[in-house]
Amino acid sequence: MTFSSLMLNQQLLDNINQLGYQSPTPIQAQTIPEILAHHDVMAGAQTGTGKTAAFSLPILHHLLEQAPQDKPQPQALILVPTRELAEQVHANIASYCVNTPIKTAMVYGGVSISAQVTRLKTGVDLIVATPGRLLDHLRHRVINLKHVQYLVFDEADRMLDMGFMDEIKAILKLLPKARQTLLFSATFNDTLFNLSKRLLNQPKLIEVDQRNTAAADIEQLFYAVDTNKKSALIAHLIKHKPIEQTLIFSRTKQGADEIAKQLQQAQINAKAFHSDYSQAVRASLLDEFKQGKIQALVATDVAARGIDIKALNYVINYELPFVCEDYIHRIGRTGRAGNKGTAITLFSNDDARLLESLEVLLDKRLPQQWYPGFEPDLSLFEETPRRNKKGAQKQRARQRALQASKRK
Repeated sequence: MTFSSLMLNQQLLDNINQLGYQSPTPIQAQTIPEILAHHDVMAGAQTGTGKTAAFSLPILHHLLEQAPQDKPQPQALILVPTRELAEQVHANIASYCVNTPIKTAMVYGGVSISAQVTRLKTGVDLIVATPGRLLDHLRHRVINLKHVQYLVFDEADRMLDMGFMDEIKAILKLLPKARQTLLFSATFNDTLFNLSKRLLNQPKLIEVDQRNTAAADIEQLFYAVDTNKKSALIAHLIKHKPIEQTLIFSRTKQGADEIAKQLQQAQINAKAFHSDYSQAVRASLLDEFKQGKIQALVATDVAARGIDIKALNYVINYELPFVCEDYIHRIGRTGRAGNKGTAITLFSNDDARLLESLEVLLDKRLPQQWYPGFEPDLSLFEETPRRNKKGAQKQRARQRALQASKRK
């Protein structure tokens, strides 16, 4: 299949040809025709599979089919969870609609609102926005959404994880009920399916991979190591393996700062990357990382959303995330656009139950190994039998969920 066979606008085809797009990815091949046919869509797509083009190209096609306006009103709204993802999605869309009359804008917090107000007041066809800042503009009546025909939720699972449900409900009240709605997510759960029933009208469900799975091109390694040896092992891997650059995940901002500090002490150019830094500082750090000036970027889950580096071959989990689905998003930063990638997870005794929950989600065993010279002190590891049967794992997961609900 070729992009031409999808019957997209010729200017869009010329632009994506200039960008080097050869043929549609599986998610693009299945999703674009459904969106062109004006169907609502609920799509499961890993990061790095081309999902931005999957939803934006048919929307841009529809916009180009309409008569241009001197001062357009927003007709397409793309909601994303983080600033970084907003920048990434907007940059891709801007490259697709070069030399067309379509006007776009991105809206997110952490930066001056005045420049965004100026841009919006000139008139735009398409907005990429985070929910909180969009609501700010709506409350100040800088824009209205009554002309929106296309609504996209990108990384919808993360938006729910970050607690944007109230903002989403407020935005939905200001949107026309007659619209096309598209929901994209790397992971699906009951909460997301319940939301989809309220948002979507007879949607087409598209999944190109088995649900809640990591990309097939990513090698997953689990090293059992004592917590106090984790930073030393990361430093060793960077110095002695072909790891020119790596993205390291920490559960907390304080943890990211400490890991970066310990790696710096080991003569590694490492920087922390989290929401305590201004947007300008984060953009600068990301540029340095992309240019290879920073060897290790130590990020929190929220800050890392939107980091799109096609040549990133390694991701390291300093520890497992508390939310299992975040593991899929983390390792999806590597192995992008058909490239191979390696995800290394450092596993200590504290992570035993998290590993068990992750195995339930992925429906597979994740065998651990020891790295020579960094073998764990087995006296620190509790002897916790892990049962192979998925049913037993699910039962324990349900018990933990029940216990958690009682504590709320």
